[in-house]
Amino acid sequence: MDASTIEMVETRRLSLVPLAVEDAEEMAGVLGDPALHTYIGGAPHSAQALRARYERLVAGSPDPSATWWNWVIRLREEDRLAGTVQATVTATGRGHAAEVAWVTGTPWQRRGIAKEAACGLVAWLRGRGVHTIRAHVHPDHHASAAVAAAAGLAPTAHRQDGEIRWELVDSP
Repeated sequence: MDASTIEMVETRRLSLVPLAVEDAEEMAGVLGDPALHTYIGGAPHSAQALRARYERLVAGSPDPSATWWNWVIRLREEDRLAGTVQATVTATGRGHAAEVAWVTGTPWQRRGIAKEAACGLVAWLRGRGVHTIRAHVHPDHHASAAVAAAAGLAPTAHRQDGEIRWELVDSP
């Protein structure tokens, strides 16, 4: 897998646009609510800190066995950004596996945006031969669990850092 193969993903209402450093300013506003960190910890990044982070993400993984794919979620009708989705893809003995994550800014929550974006991401990954897709969800984060379920992932007994591993595994 190669990070340069990332492309825009279209869903009914959304465009998942490959992340660009220039997105940092708008995304600082989208991700600026401290409540977004309730389950993941930390605090919102300033536009400058987000720019530095995006520079690292766009440069790609320093680990040659991992590929980072990152998108911003653009609401086409409103022509504005509303969140992000991401996938870290690694080779396994059976092909490729991806760890995925999503976040939607507070003003755009409860509109099905995270669900639509995550479903689009999972479909895109499966179309590229990724056979295992995982997400880690805090056990009290019911909205994120609903997104994972809608994207076809199911909870497992595995826990990591207090979060539940959700997983979708295709047959080889």
